Amino acid sequence: MKVIASSLRKGNIVDLDGKLYVILTAENIHPGKGTPVTQLDMRRISDGVKLSQRYKTTDQVERAHVEERSYQFLYHDGDGFHFMNMDNYDQLTAHPDVVGDSDKFLQPEMNVKLQVHEGIPVSIELPQRVTLEVVETEPAMKGQTASGSFKPALLSNGVKTAVPTHITTGTRIVISTADSTYVERAKD
Repeated sequence: MKVIASSLRKGNIVDLDGKLYVILTAENIHPGKGTPVTQLDMRRISDGVKLSQRYKTTDQVERAHVEERSYQFLYHDGDGFHFMNMDNYDQLTAHPDVVGDSDKFLQPEMNVKLQVHEGIPVSIELPQRVTLEVVETEPAMKGQTASGSFKPALLSNGVKTAVPTHITTGTRIVISTADSTYVERAKD
């Protein structure tokens, strides 16, 4: 299916010269003078080669047909990341390149969305938020009650983030998977 270049977004799959590419970043650039362009950074799914390409915003690009389904994360081993379709119990293995930096947020039995092209996972979408435990942070200092002040913290998955000063070691917090930032204290 042909679409205009300016409508492409991160995670979309495009077909260039018979090869599939996943879009890593898509930026529409509108210079003061000249034609607006769309800058696409892509990764070839078959071998992981990265490519950067510019199109006029009105150029037609072939978007590949992919199915998006919910899967449950099972485990990670030397072969890759294993997921199960909860409707028919089929299992898929995703290559570590497909999962990328998202691996630090994957937890057993977590539901994710996988984009699948001809039986091969090509892209993953995590839930927007995950709950993790603070395993290391500085103790709260008396009198440090100014709103908006943050301190560094290490989470149970090894990610470092900034948390409000009232958060202590052992506290469960909600983190945004998009940018690893603190959202709120967990309600559990």
